[in-house]
Amino acid sequence: MICILTAAGVISLAAESFTLSWQHSTARTLWTETWAAKEGALHLELARVEGPGAGMEAPEGAKREGSTWVWHPQLPPLPEVFLAASGATGSGWQICADGHCLEIGGSAGGAIRLSATADPLPCPLNPDQ
Repeated sequence: MICILTAAGVISLAAESFTLSWQHSTARTLWTETWAAKEGALHLELARVEGPGAGMEAPEGAKREGSTWVWHPQLPPLPEVFLAASGATGSGWQICADGHCLEIGGSAGGAIRLSATADPLPCPLNPDQ
């Protein structure tokens, strides 16, 4: 299960994987990451970026597919991921799982916390749990 904690509340997604997409605030290019929720942690499996620029250089091993760089990041599993909500990008973060998408963080606000739980119960309301 994927847990999304925003200032407005908690959203639970009963999914094992999801994509996280956003538009870079300066370069205005699309960034997309594919994540898996396994054993209570988030695993970044694939990254796609439309063209390099504004702090993004394609890493070693990245392959070009049309106008997009694609690679498999080598990060350890993460207990949680925080997303900033600056309101400066023109749109928020888009999270898609099992054919359904939602947008969060479109306006300036507090950080958004993504986490995974192996527990079938709803996501905890307390961000310290």
